[in-house]
Amino acid sequence: MILLNEKKYSFSTEIFFEIFDDRLKLMIIWYLSNGTMRFKDLSKYLYPITNKTLSFKLKQLEELHLIERKVFAEVPPKVEYTLSSHGELLKPVINEIIAWSQYYAKTFGTMVVEE
Repeated sequence: MILLNEKKYSFSTEIFFEIFDDRLKLMIIWYLSNGTMRFKDLSKYLYPITNKTLSFKLKQLEELHLIERKVFAEVPPKVEYTLSSHGELLKPVINEIIAWSQYYAKTFGTMVVEE
Protein backbone atom coordinates (compact mmCIF):
# COMPACT_ATOMS: atom_id res chain seq x y z
CA MET A 1 0.00 0.00 0.00
CA ILE A 2 1.08 3.56 -0.73
CA LEU A 3 0.10 6.51 1.44
CA LEU A 4 0.18 9.87 -0.35
CA ASN A 5 -1.45 13.06 0.91
CA GLU A 6 -3.40 11.07 3.50
CA LYS A 7 -4.88 8.82 0.80
CA LYS A 8 -4.22 5.10 0.41
CA TYR A 9 -3.38 3.53 -2.93
CA SER A 10 -3.06 -0.16 -3.68
CA PHE A 11 -1.02 0.40 -6.84
CA SER A 12 1.23 3.25 -7.98
CA THR A 13 -0.65 3.46 -11.30
CA GLU A 14 -3.69 4.67 -9.35
CA ILE A 15 -1.74 7.82 -8.52
CA PHE A 16 -1.12 8.58 -12.20
CA PHE A 17 -4.75 8.01 -13.17
CA GLU A 18 -6.00 10.15 -10.30
CA ILE A 19 -3.68 13.02 -11.23
CA PHE A 20 -4.50 12.79 -14.95
CA ASP A 21 -8.22 12.21 -14.58
CA ASP A 22 -8.94 14.20 -17.74
CA ARG A 23 -7.26 15.02 -21.02
CA LEU A 24 -6.67 18.70 -20.25
CA LYS A 25 -3.92 18.19 -17.68
CA LEU A 26 -1.94 15.96 -20.04
CA MET A 27 -2.44 18.45 -22.86
CA ILE A 28 -1.16 21.29 -20.67
CA ILE A 29 1.91 19.21 -19.77
CA TRP A 30 2.43 18.47 -23.48
CA TYR A 31 2.29 22.14 -24.49
CA LEU A 32 4.60 23.15 -21.64
CA SER A 33 7.05 20.38 -22.59
CA ASN A 34 7.97 22.63 -25.52
CA GLY A 35 8.84 25.55 -23.23
CA THR A 36 7.45 28.31 -21.06
CA MET A 37 4.04 29.67 -22.05
CA ARG A 38 1.79 32.50 -21.00
CA PHE A 39 -1.79 31.94 -19.90
CA LYS A 40 -3.24 33.56 -23.03
CA ASP A 41 -1.21 31.25 -25.29
CA LEU A 42 -2.32 28.13 -23.43
CA SER A 43 -5.88 29.42 -23.60
CA LYS A 44 -5.59 29.86 -27.37
CA TYR A 45 -4.19 26.36 -27.92
CA LEU A 46 -6.72 24.71 -25.63
CA TYR A 47 -9.76 26.49 -27.09
CA PRO A 48 -12.71 26.00 -26.47
CA ILE A 49 -12.08 25.45 -22.76
CA THR A 50 -12.94 28.45 -20.63
CA ASN A 51 -10.37 30.59 -18.82
CA LYS A 52 -11.96 29.49 -15.55
CA THR A 53 -11.40 25.81 -16.37
CA LEU A 54 -7.84 26.46 -17.55
CA SER A 55 -7.07 28.42 -14.36
CA PHE A 56 -8.42 25.55 -12.27
CA LYS A 57 -6.36 22.91 -14.13
CA LEU A 58 -3.19 25.03 -13.92
CA LYS A 59 -3.72 25.52 -10.19
CA GLN A 60 -4.12 21.75 -9.73
CA LEU A 61 -0.91 21.04 -11.67
CA GLU A 62 0.92 23.67 -9.63
CA GLU A 63 -0.31 22.13 -6.36
CA LEU A 64 0.90 18.73 -7.62
CA HIS A 65 4.38 20.29 -8.19
CA LEU A 66 4.25 19.49 -11.92
CA ILE A 67 4.32 23.09 -13.17
CA GLU A 68 5.61 26.40 -11.88
CA ARG A 69 3.88 29.75 -12.14
CA LYS A 70 5.78 33.01 -12.41
CA VAL A 71 3.94 36.31 -11.98
CA PHE A 72 5.50 39.52 -13.27
CA ALA A 73 4.70 42.87 -11.65
CA GLU A 74 3.39 44.49 -14.81
CA VAL A 75 0.23 46.08 -16.09
CA PRO A 76 -1.49 44.27 -17.67
CA PRO A 77 -0.58 41.26 -15.52
CA LYS A 78 1.86 38.80 -17.06
CA VAL A 79 1.93 35.18 -15.88
CA GLU A 80 4.13 32.43 -17.30
CA TYR A 81 3.95 28.70 -16.76
CA THR A 82 6.72 26.17 -17.11
CA LEU A 83 7.28 22.53 -16.22
CA SER A 84 8.86 21.92 -12.84
CA SER A 85 11.66 19.38 -12.49
CA HIS A 86 8.97 16.80 -11.60
CA GLY A 87 6.95 17.80 -14.66
CA GLU A 88 10.04 17.46 -16.86
CA LEU A 89 10.12 13.76 -15.92
CA LEU A 90 6.82 13.35 -17.79
CA LYS A 91 8.34 14.29 -21.18
CA PRO A 92 9.31 10.70 -22.11
CA VAL A 93 5.85 9.51 -21.01
CA ILE A 94 4.16 12.13 -23.22
CA ASN A 95 6.44 11.20 -26.13
CA GLU A 96 5.46 7.53 -25.80
CA ILE A 97 1.76 8.46 -25.70
CA ILE A 98 2.23 10.54 -28.87
CA ALA A 99 4.06 7.68 -30.61
CA TRP A 100 1.32 5.23 -29.67
CA SER A 101 -1.39 7.68 -30.79
CA GLN A 102 0.31 8.12 -34.17
CA TYR A 103 0.60 4.36 -34.59
CA TYR A 104 -3.05 3.87 -33.65
CA ALA A 105 -4.19 6.62 -36.02
CA LYS A 106 -2.17 5.16 -38.92
CA THR A 107 -3.42 1.65 -38.21
CA PHE A 108 -7.10 2.37 -37.72
CA GLY A 109 -7.67 5.85 -39.14
CA THR A 110 -7.60 7.69 -42.41
CA MET A 111 -5.52 10.81 -43.02
CA VAL A 112 -7.65 13.72 -44.22
CA VAL A 113 -6.05 16.86 -45.62
CA GLU A 114 -8.15 19.94 -44.86
CA GLU A 115 -8.01 22.99 -47.08
